[in-house]
Amino acid sequence: MSDAVREIFADWTLPFWLTALTVLTAAIYGRGWLAIRKTRAAQFTGLRLASFLGGLAVLWVAIGSPMDGFADALLSAHMVEHLLLMSFVPPMLLWGLPVVPLLRGLPRVVRRYVVGPIIRIPLMRRIGQSLVVPVVAWFAMNISFLAWHVPAAYDFALEHERWHDFEHICFLLTSLLFWWCILRPWPATTRRQGWGMLLYLVAADIVNTILSAFLAFCGRPVYSYYLDHPNPFHAVALDDQILGAVIMWVVGSMVFLVPAIAITLRLVSGRRELS
Repeated sequence: MSDAVREIFADWTLPFWLTALTVLTAAIYGRGWLAIRKTRAAQFTGLRLASFLGGLAVLWVAIGSPMDGFADALLSAHMVEHLLLMSFVPPMLLWGLPVVPLLRGLPRVVRRYVVGPIIRIPLMRRIGQSLVVPVVAWFAMNISFLAWHVPAAYDFALEHERWHDFEHICFLLTSLLFWWCILRPWPATTRRQGWGMLLYLVAADIVNTILSAFLAFCGRPVYSYYLDHPNPFHAVALDDQILGAVIMWVVGSMVFLVPAIAITLRLVSGRRELS
């Protein structure tokens, strides 16, 4: 193990509140999953449980483990962190059909006197419904993605820990909205995925490609943070930036294009069956 790696592990401390919240969320979901599985065993399989708990684990690894220290030192590691938050955690959580298990897992008094009255407020329901409209969700995620990669905002977040946390929250919440429109987890009403959803995914991939290509081919370090702070790995800033851009470009595109291909094949096969 290199000195740089040892230093990052030595500086890391267990994030108490993040860890406690992650464990509490897992416990609430697990309790609700066990309760609802009694009547919907075919729907709430072990894979659903594993997906949700796995999403929580990946979330903790991305922002609670020593990986966050690597992300502060290397742009490439930071891009991996962003990919986990935006492209892996949200679909894993949503594929676990979290809404009803999380509600059922809460203590009855909390569900009846706190959460229940809030979700029954008409204004709250209208706000929730407006946020999972595909156009709104698409712009929310992609504007957040681009805005936080503007050099001034990116450097500011790395210099200020609380703003860095807020950046992560923005990425996670807007990505949950984005993937909600694709997966529409029960009990949300299911909708047939048409050509519009294909455009939804491809357009997001274009945004990711434009930013990745700029970072890869601009020929200069874009983020001054990595120039102003000593790099424990002695990485060349431009080389690290290119590596981060390639990771974001290749993995990010796969995340968008694999479901886009699946939707295309489904639509084409459906047309063939009708013809």
